[in-house]
Amino acid sequence: MMQICDSYNQKNSLFNAMNRFIGAVNNMDQTVMVPSLLRDVPLDEDEVKTVKPPSSYFQPGDMYSYFVLLKSIRNDIEWGILQGDERRKEKLGVSALEQDDEEDLEKLFHFHLNGLHAVLSKLTRKANTLTNRYKQEIGIGGCGH
Repeated sequence: MMQICDSYNQKNSLFNAMNRFIGAVNNMDQTVMVPSLLRDVPLDEDEVKTVKPPSSYFQPGDMYSYFVLLKSIRNDIEWGILQGDERRKEKLGVSALEQDDEEDLEKLFHFHLNGLHAVLSKLTRKANTLTNRYKQEIGIGGCGH
């Protein structure tokens, strides 16, 4: 019984979730030979029929935007993002950082860990969807998973 539980926990570890995402983005990056073909092509076929509200114009919508976004996130995971943390410290000042230390850190950690798992799962699905849609667009839809 313990082995089954350990296997389940390992499958859902943050490290494995990040590896699945990085693997999906690497596969996407190796598959997409001409990224410019992704411009103006919606990621989901349902999006073609949907009219977007004005607020969503600033969100990535075509496959090229997702391609660039997914690669950027992969690079941030692999190489880190120091600038964001440094900017946060400058904006908040010392007193706000001291308040952060007084919060329930374990609860905060679990909240963010669950959120990170959910986001990584969605991003992994987007990378896989983009890869499959690209294959369909260039006529090799039967390849892949």
